[in-house]
Amino acid sequence: MAREPIIKPNTSANSNPKPLEESPDEVNLRPRCMEDIIGQKEVVKRLRIAINAAKQRGEVLGHILLDGPPGLGKTTFATCIPAELGVHVDFLSGPAIKAPKDLLPCLTNLRAQQVLFIDEIHRLPTVVEEFLYTAMEDFRIDLTLGEGLNSRTHNFRLKPFTLIGATTRAGMLSTPLRDRFLIKEHLRFYSDEELAQIVKINARKLDVTIDSAAALEIAQRSRSTPRIANNRLRWIRDFAQSKASGHITCQVVSGALEMAEIDSLGLDHQDREYLRVLTTVFGGGPVGIDAIAATLSLSSDTLADEVEPYLLRSEMITRTPRGRKASAKAFHHMNVPLVNDKNNPGQMSLPFSTPLDNS
Repeated sequence: MAREPIIKPNTSANSNPKPLEESPDEVNLRPRCMEDIIGQKEVVKRLRIAINAAKQRGEVLGHILLDGPPGLGKTTFATCIPAELGVHVDFLSGPAIKAPKDLLPCLTNLRAQQVLFIDEIHRLPTVVEEFLYTAMEDFRIDLTLGEGLNSRTHNFRLKPFTLIGATTRAGMLSTPLRDRFLIKEHLRFYSDEELAQIVKINARKLDVTIDSAAALEIAQRSRSTPRIANNRLRWIRDFAQSKASGHITCQVVSGALEMAEIDSLGLDHQDREYLRVLTTVFGGGPVGIDAIAATLSLSSDTLADEVEPYLLRSEMITRTPRGRKASAKAFHHMNVPLVNDKNNPGQMSLPFSTPLDNS
């Protein structure tokens, strides 16, 4: 059986980056080897081929870039890949690395064929990206010693290593850095059946019993994302232990999520407030995000980063050149009536909507 990766913190006194910190629950629920990963089947197949080939040749695994929305398992893969290789792994966060000197202790202390994982790698400053070019390609770093006329460049050889980069915004990576990753994988959203299987496995890890129908109900309200499903499961476990016998049924799931203000589609209170304002105050739009944010007393960044992505993916809203617009699905979910627009046959509008003033 594959060995578990050893997460070795960087203990250098001159190092600023800190290892990623995770709750014990987060670590305990995470798969430890590739065969335990549920979903992402094609990604797992391709990675296992690359891993097996590297092990057979006795060579270092090529650098890997994992991208996709938050909560889909990028860090899980970064844990399981070293386990398959039987090597150590260092975990770092991109925003914590401000300059090349912050990365030096990590690179120079790497063991042969070790894995270095950088989360949110798109947040690295440009100067750090450029510093990584030769480290990734030639396993070499160039150090400038001294200043002015007395300065000289020293080439320091690194032991061959594998860099795994994780990002939620692959487009923000510079082309030279992105091209140095041999393997690029995009993680997709999970099906309800895959999430239900994850929920049942993690329920056993949390020492709680759950019905299959209840696991599917949690999955259907978890936005196709394992991290959200695990968070829902932890809350429902607490609810079941406090309000029920400890066993999770569909009734317990409904009661727990109703108390948490999470509806049948997985929308929370903030999501529904967004839709309420868009469908009632602004008649379904189109309307600018700043106007919605002002009405909700929230920042437009909060809406764009936290609220809108799922509403767009679930086809509740659309983005148009004139602003955000609610779909018929949003009106139906919010129980706001629609009638035929006599001026535009086949189109739908609110009963109280008025023509736009073009004057």
